[in-house]
Amino acid sequence: MIIAKIPRILSKTFSSLTWNLPSEDKEVYLTFDDGPTPEITSKVLDVLESKKAKATFFCLGNNVEANPDLYQQILDRGHSVGNHSYSHVKGFSMSKTEYLKNIQKAANIIDSRLFRPPYGRILPGQVREVKKEFQIIMWSVLSVDYNPKISGEQVYRNVIENIHPGCIIVFHDSQKASKNLFYALPRVLDFLADNKYKMKSIPSSLSY
Repeated sequence: MIIAKIPRILSKTFSSLTWNLPSEDKEVYLTFDDGPTPEITSKVLDVLESKKAKATFFCLGNNVEANPDLYQQILDRGHSVGNHSYSHVKGFSMSKTEYLKNIQKAANIIDSRLFRPPYGRILPGQVREVKKEFQIIMWSVLSVDYNPKISGEQVYRNVIENIHPGCIIVFHDSQKASKNLFYALPRVLDFLADNKYKMKSIPSSLSY
């Protein structure tokens, strides 16, 4: 079962990770994982611009290498970026050394001190090492846009029913998620604007 809202006990248990960015103001942090992806990422950028929203893109190193112009577009449009590993590796299934090597390979081409573990899977020993160089950014609201078994309307509901000030929201600028993403994203942005939320990016040099 996939839970759209992260249980408070989980964020408290793993409190060294960043699950939200608490604020007294009505602010949310939009994030996109797994890009940059041809056709998808540029369209996401257009939607964000049309709604005057900023976001953070957690990029895969191999996708940045394959699509450097798209990566530059993200930066040129005033968004921030984060490291999502080089090849979307699962921390649970590899050694600490190999995991760190994959992250560093991505860091060579992604200029950011933010890291998000693929699948949210990272072991305590890996956390300790990664935190020496990065702030580990998790999430408080998961759109589940990548799941073909649910509708775009459900993705929209997953987000708007769990929004709170300072929450970090995850979408995916990937081909797999695109159908649900492009149904839900503009509607979520309209909801946020109608409810006077600011849509902000996470600074790539956030103190860690």
